[in-house]
Amino acid sequence: MSKPILIGPFTQLLPMSSLPLKGALSDEQLTIIKNGGIVVSEGKIEKVGVFEDLKSDDVDIYYIEGEQVCLPGFVDAHTHICFGGTRARDYAMRNAGISYLEIAKAGGGIWDTVTQTRKATQEELVEGILRRSQKHLQNGITTIEVKSGYGLSVEQELKMLRAIKQANEKTEADLVATCLAAHIKPKDWSGDNTYLEEIISTLFPIIKSENLANRVDAFVEESAFSPEEIVPYFQKAKEMGFDITVHADQFTAGGSEVAVQFDAVSADHLEASTEKEIQLLAKSDVISMALPGASIGLGCAYTPARKILDAGGALAIASDHNPGSAPMGDLLTQASILGTFEKLSNAEVLAGITFRAGAALKLTDRGTLQTGTQADFVAFPTNNYQEITYHQGQLKPNAVWKNGRRLPL
Repeated sequence: MSKPILIGPFTQLLPMSSLPLKGALSDEQLTIIKNGGIVVSEGKIEKVGVFEDLKSDDVDIYYIEGEQVCLPGFVDAHTHICFGGTRARDYAMRNAGISYLEIAKAGGGIWDTVTQTRKATQEELVEGILRRSQKHLQNGITTIEVKSGYGLSVEQELKMLRAIKQANEKTEADLVATCLAAHIKPKDWSGDNTYLEEIISTLFPIIKSENLANRVDAFVEESAFSPEEIVPYFQKAKEMGFDITVHADQFTAGGSEVAVQFDAVSADHLEASTEKEIQLLAKSDVISMALPGASIGLGCAYTPARKILDAGGALAIASDHNPGSAPMGDLLTQASILGTFEKLSNAEVLAGITFRAGAALKLTDRGTLQTGTQADFVAFPTNNYQEITYHQGQLKPNAVWKNGRRLPL
């Protein structure tokens, strides 16, 4: 058995540990270890501390050159990076003042991506996921949630979920699959029972038998599924052992109430949440997920992140990387911009893309640097962690470690 490896020294090391899951955070609450080091063994962290204090005959040393700031690997807890085609035409039409509904009637919108994803082979979907995952890794994101939802039939949703599983076996990133078969109502559905009943009776058992996902999501919105329609769907999903997450309150309120009702792990979007929904979420264990990429892509309001935190809620931040409303896919840029508009501290932004995002996936073994967690961490070429959000995502990591191994970027 090889010796543990001591990696460092880092000019600043921010372990992001000992911080609360819920509520506002000040930068004064951040622990900053100067000239820090991390002892790694078999993909896990053994110790974190001052580099010189961690030196011993029991460890090999991997020296870090130059000024570096070390953070936990980022977690992007809401993406749609399994898809075919592009929606560049939609983006141009939106910016020209054409409404979302008008774009959909003209053949754009989610159904356009459904059509293109259905035409793609499973291998083509895998290639797309791997390409986008590699970009995420280069940006310091080591764990990525990936949704289905552009298949909208048992066969096509299975193709997507199998592609996600296959890609997970080929990428250094950890991919966490979510079944979003309840994305919108399929235009071509002609079955004897309802579409959701077909998903429950046919798709869910296959997902379980092939271990394709442990999470079920739904778009609760006037243009997708109403709370009344989705309640029996979530009831069945929960009975079958799936965790629940919800696309909630994006354009109209209602989804967050469903999320709280089902003790969902997260309620995502929340751009339309009012004080009522904010208080409801803050009093629950549901994590509020801001998706600033969608606000930027659609030109609409941001998630009321400041109000959520001040009410005592848990706030995670994700990219929503998708071909329609959030094509940028750069989590750190989006989180930094959200911080500017919502007046978030650096601590709140960084917590939102590390351990609070991990909690939204029920993953407590990452997002912090402490004994026993996965050795997933990133280094930025600077001597001051404040530079990371200051450059709004343009300061990129120059080193990424996954399970203790430095990745070729």
